[in-house]
Amino acid sequence: MPEPRPSAVLDSAHLGDIEGALGRISLSDKESRRTFKARMLTMLAIVGPGLIVMVGDNDAGGVATYAQAGQNYGYSLLWVLLLLIPVLIVNQEMVVRLGAVTGVGHARLINERFGRGWGWFSVGDLFVLNFLTIVAEFIGVSLAASYFGVSRYIVVPTAAVALIAIMATGSFRRWERAMFVFIAVTAVQIPMLLLSHPDWGRAARDFAIPGVRGGITSDAVLLIIAIVGTTVAPWQLFFQQSNIIDKRITPRFISYERADTVLGALVVVAGAAALMMTADYAARSTGSVGEFVDAGDIARLLSANGSVLGPIFAIVLLDASIIGAAAVTLSTSYAFGDVFGISHSLHRGFKEAKPFYLSYGAMVLLAAGIVLIPGAPLGLITTAVQALAGLLLPSASVFLLLLCNDRQVLGPWINPRWLNLVAGLIVAVLLMLSGILMATTVFPDLNVVTASIYLGIALVVAGIVATVGVRWLDRRRGVVTALPPDVGREAKMQWRMPPLTLLEPVVWSSGTKLGMLALRGYLVIGAILLVVKAIQLGSR
Repeated sequence: MPEPRPSAVLDSAHLGDIEGALGRISLSDKESRRTFKARMLTMLAIVGPGLIVMVGDNDAGGVATYAQAGQNYGYSLLWVLLLLIPVLIVNQEMVVRLGAVTGVGHARLINERFGRGWGWFSVGDLFVLNFLTIVAEFIGVSLAASYFGVSRYIVVPTAAVALIAIMATGSFRRWERAMFVFIAVTAVQIPMLLLSHPDWGRAARDFAIPGVRGGITSDAVLLIIAIVGTTVAPWQLFFQQSNIIDKRITPRFISYERADTVLGALVVVAGAAALMMTADYAARSTGSVGEFVDAGDIARLLSANGSVLGPIFAIVLLDASIIGAAAVTLSTSYAFGDVFGISHSLHRGFKEAKPFYLSYGAMVLLAAGIVLIPGAPLGLITTAVQALAGLLLPSASVFLLLLCNDRQVLGPWINPRWLNLVAGLIVAVLLMLSGILMATTVFPDLNVVTASIYLGIALVVAGIVATVGVRWLDRRRGVVTALPPDVGREAKMQWRMPPLTLLEPVVWSSGTKLGMLALRGYLVIGAILLVVKAIQLGSR
């Protein structure tokens, strides 16, 4: 029997039995799962990373964004959520393969395959964005506490300590079970929706037919971009890949993790729709259409008629903030472990992985502390999170696409051609939305509708020119587009990336070089503009 190939896995704790919240699969278990019962038991053991990453994305910022859409535009933006389902699935499916096949986190792969310059640039931006996002989660905790009349100086520290306690158990299974408890709480969105007297016929129509109540305006376009940005976030890529690795999922179980991801995408969109429809009811029942303030105000509007909807909405906000804080902070600690080559697994206790746990605790405590500072610029932080997420999302998607076409990394698991076309289209759309968001952040008086049309035309023209030019250059250089190698199913299921030191260097095509130069310029200019805007807002 041939010896197993050497593994690229960096932390030995990432090898072993799969210990999920709802089941366990032994490393020695090689049985084929042919019966329905066996498949369901396997699915129960695997489910987790995809569901958690998606539900975690309906965080405090997500609740606020969906609530604003519902209060200001009713059901008319539900169609945006439907379009986001394939975007979520395509992006996260690529992450699923990267995690299961490589055994190496997203941050480490970028660092090793694209050089330390790109690695530090990407991970450094991620750390800043994630930290600001964690602060935003505690702002959500504070708003929920305010609704119940409880001091934020009690609730915020309590939430911070609870987050650290849940994470520092030294058991992946216990952590995942705790997350499932918080996910179960989100089920209160079902009675919340039913109590808000939904108009199912109107909802079905607005899901299927794109439109905007009151017509297309700059505010509407910006809100659509915010919905996309809060639903498809850069931290999701880093979290799910590392969480799959930490759960010890291998290529044999990729199909189950894909199902977990699809389930999560459906749950997150259903939750977002429930929030929109509930906020629409709050606006109509109180005559406050178009007067969005914040998520906490939606809870107060729902209580105006003595309804139980107010407390339920506040509970949803609190729960969403905690799930989001847990997932975003853990994604940062995973990336920290990847970059610095330290132990970074929930299977390890505090003594075995002190830097990993300390980085998590420090971020949680510091973020909570900022929210408790009187006069802290919480509004500026919330705005910065949206703008920075918009800036980084296209670049994160580009790196993801490049890694999934790297034969050294994924071997027989690299993207098929059709998936590259779909993913490329998604990246182009995200780049356009990112450009609009960045432009309006710096130039708030910009006509968004006109800018969207011109930017869309520019991207189409640039895409055609770049495609023709790149193909001409590649033909001159004799570059041939590689297809996934044709191997048997069993060999494919056992294929894993060898140690990073054994991989051949990355050779970029003309198109990749051109695209990366353009991306680098966009990121530098965008970062400078954001800093200038932050200084302007801070000096007011």
